[in-house]
Amino acid sequence: MDTLISNVTVVTMNEKMDVVFGGFIGIDGGKITYIGTSAPEETPSTIIDGTGMVAIPGLVNAHTHLATTVMRGYLDDAENKEALTQLLQKEAKMDSKCAKASALLGIAECLRFGVTSVSDLYYFPDAVAEAAAETGIKANVALSANRFIDESEDFDFETDPQCRELCRVKEKWHGYDDGRIQIDCGIHAEYTSNYKLWEGLSAYAVEEGLRIQLHLAQTEEEATSCEDRTGLTQTELLSAHGLLNVPATAAGCTALSETDRKILGKKGASAVAIPVSDGKAGRVTTPISACVKAGMNVALGTDGAVNCGNLDMFEVMRQTAFNARKAGGDASAMPAPAVLMMATVCGACAQGRADNTGMLKTGMDADIVLVDFSAPHLMPCHNVLSGLVFAAKGGDVAMTMVRGKILYQNGQFPTIDLSSVVQTLTQYAIAKLFSDSAE
Repeated sequence: MDTLISNVTVVTMNEKMDVVFGGFIGIDGGKITYIGTSAPEETPSTIIDGTGMVAIPGLVNAHTHLATTVMRGYLDDAENKEALTQLLQKEAKMDSKCAKASALLGIAECLRFGVTSVSDLYYFPDAVAEAAAETGIKANVALSANRFIDESEDFDFETDPQCRELCRVKEKWHGYDDGRIQIDCGIHAEYTSNYKLWEGLSAYAVEEGLRIQLHLAQTEEEATSCEDRTGLTQTELLSAHGLLNVPATAAGCTALSETDRKILGKKGASAVAIPVSDGKAGRVTTPISACVKAGMNVALGTDGAVNCGNLDMFEVMRQTAFNARKAGGDASAMPAPAVLMMATVCGACAQGRADNTGMLKTGMDADIVLVDFSAPHLMPCHNVLSGLVFAAKGGDVAMTMVRGKILYQNGQFPTIDLSSVVQTLTQYAIAKLFSDSAE
């Protein structure tokens, strides 16, 4: 046995939602091989003392834009259209070196806050995948395709620049390290692309067995605009052009009709609620209960750091519960176990990783987070699940492990040279993006 975590409270998130007090977790070959209330007979190479700690499955951030970390705080308090204009101006200056350094910083932040797997939808997918490969985190990486193809233009998937980039990244990274990195197809949104691109991506995704990421129905204005232009909702339009023929992970899903939700449910799509980002932008957020009732899987995400301020999934969990309770005027709505389920099991389902991610049980990958419950704001603990959602913070994470390998522990990042990352950001990326000189 490689590693044994001893004397720890184990929040398994398994089918019975078992919580094991005074538990032991055995890890070998990157997998969980033992969970029990007494030490296993086999002698481990390493023992991690879990006294005062709560072990949870690694959190899944099911929607983010890691490379926007370099722009954190730049657009705060800006009106949404103004913020988008300024964001596009900065993104036009970005290159792969900027994107990788920013993604590395974002991954460090994710690991610090107990995230072991991310779904990233942005540009520079090769740089983001490279950052994920180096750091050891799990990642579903998608290129955010966002271009219109003229009605008179003959579209050729094989020669289209964005599609060619997708194919190159897929061949290089899809399935890397026994599936730790997966490449998804992606579009930014319905209103930034059109049917020729959707049909090309759909055919490729079906042929290659890929998933798709997108933003969907984030505002009423967005949804109404599509219906005025086409006579169809965004969901109906994308479905008619085949984009939902593979499992889709759709961020937002705020302005869906009941019919839309049923279509998405039948198609096996996942909604990703991003409540902190929505709140910061002054938007209402995902109606989670309605999505679940329609058969949709619902996961949680942060959005990019430029959108939400930080990548703390504990804050996302708390806001998810608060929003549901405020919306219904019901203090019992969205209980803690349901929120934790969305941040672990449902996130793993959205990524296509449910067979090895999202639970602490034998045979699953050892994606384990230790949360230090000895802090004053976490005592006393009458209910550990409630404590995780309503009292814990990302800063309470003491250790983050992916496949049995420690990627964060007590302020240290064994796989990330954080000082080098910060140096690249300050001396290259920030200077390049925020310089007033013409590029």
